[in-house]
Amino acid sequence: MLKSMLKYKVVKRNRREHLALTGLTIKEFKKLQVAFEQAEQEEFKRLNGKRVRERESGGGRIATLHNSEQRLLFILVYFKTYTLQVVHGKLFELSQSRTNRLIHQLTPTLLRALDIMGVMPERDPKKVSKAVRSKGKIVDLIIDGSDRERQRPKNKDEQTLYYSGKQKTHTDKNLLLVNRKTTKIEYLSQTYPGTAHDKKNADHEGIRYPRKTRLFKNTGFQGYEPRVKSTHQPKKSRAMAI
Repeated sequence: MLKSMLKYKVVKRNRREHLALTGLTIKEFKKLQVAFEQAEQEEFKRLNGKRVRERESGGGRIATLHNSEQRLLFILVYFKTYTLQVVHGKLFELSQSRTNRLIHQLTPTLLRALDIMGVMPERDPKKVSKAVRSKGKIVDLIIDGSDRERQRPKNKDEQTLYYSGKQKTHTDKNLLLVNRKTTKIEYLSQTYPGTAHDKKNADHEGIRYPRKTRLFKNTGFQGYEPRVKSTHQPKKSRAMAI
């Protein structure tokens, strides 16, 4: 075991390390913590009526992740660094089995906290036009593909399906719609295998955009022309073409 576990009161002393470990600034962490505590309270109230107390209040062992600050740090570091569970457990002085249970327990709480903050992306392509708050004004959206590394499949056919030549590894792929002004991720598509082409994925999604959308795309979406006000794609210079 490590001599000392990863503690938030220590992590927040170094802003650069804080950002590297959690993906958030200290200010953003605090805002999320408020919503995270609310999500935990909702979950506690939901389960309180179903559980039968087996010991008196205060009994049992003392929790390693004893406050919301530590629990939020635990789950954010896991998703930011995506370490092996046994390694993640070492950082917080937990067994691999306990780490696994906490990840499954805290993930829905984190998702609920993000939902409370109103930052969760829309997942239904048919509802994007309503989810994007354009108020009838022109809205600039950027569409792009995102590759996420995954474990190498055991099945040979799946190995071929998920191997991304561009990334030189096995990946899952999603489409993202980002609001150019607010930088908010407005839409997150279903997951596709690494070999899937961005343009084909976009066609399959059938996203319904707000009428006054100016859509910015890269060359991976060549030929993708949905019903929007206008589309914009960078052109290769002659020097690059040569």
